[in-house]
Formats: sequence, C-alpha cells, structure tokens
Amino acid sequence: MSITTEAPRPKRSLPPLMSLTEGAAERLRALYAKGEHGKLLRIAVRTKGCSGLSYDLSWTDEAAPSDEVITDRGVTVLIDRKATLFLIGTVMDYEVKAMTAGFTFTNPNEKGRCGCGESFHV
Repeated sequence: MSITTEAPRPKRSLPPLMSLTEGAAERLRALYAKGEHGKLLRIAVRTKGCSGLSYDLSWTDEAAPSDEVITDRGVTVLIDRKATLFLIGTVMDYEVKAMTAGFTFTNPNEKGRCGCGESFHV
C-alpha cells in the first residue's frame, strides 16, 4: 500500500480591497485639508433603493475597531468591515460632469444596478 500526498496549492493573492484613482485621491486630499480636516472618510454598504444595496459615505474622527484601513496614493479611507465582501476589487473615482460631481465606484462584484443608479445588487 502506498500513500501519496499532494503538495499544497499556492494561495492566490486577493485583489486589493479597494483602490483609488488619482482623481479620487486628489479630491480626498482637498477635503481632508479643508472642511474635513482631522477626519476620515468611512465607506459602507447599506440596504437601500430598488436594487438592494447602496454605497454609504460618512465622515468620522477616528477608525472604529471594525474598520479596515486602506491607504492608496497617500490617502487613507476606512471600510466598514461588514462591507468588505461587497467591495473587494472596487475602484473609487471622482468624476466631474456638466451638472454633477461626485465619487463613483467601479465594483467587479456588482451584478446590476437600478435605473436611477442609486443602488446595486451582487
């Protein structure tokens, strides 16, 4: 009787939890330097809208024990730990259009969005 053992498979590296474009980083630097000086942006996912989930951005004075701390392009943001599975690999951008300006998210986990763009589902 012979016993063979397989070598363990090498672990795949996971994509970063979230990354920032240079536009998002610039806008956050400006916000952190002015009106939100001394605060950090926390990103969460909440149940909302017709598709079920929406991005929730809020300011906080410090990281909570349940926050993941992400630093990209020299800028730090907090991710609510409950949102991590929904956000793996997401890219945050800041877009300025003719009538609007704001943060946008390119999330590879999204399976669809509602018509108004307020919510998404995975």
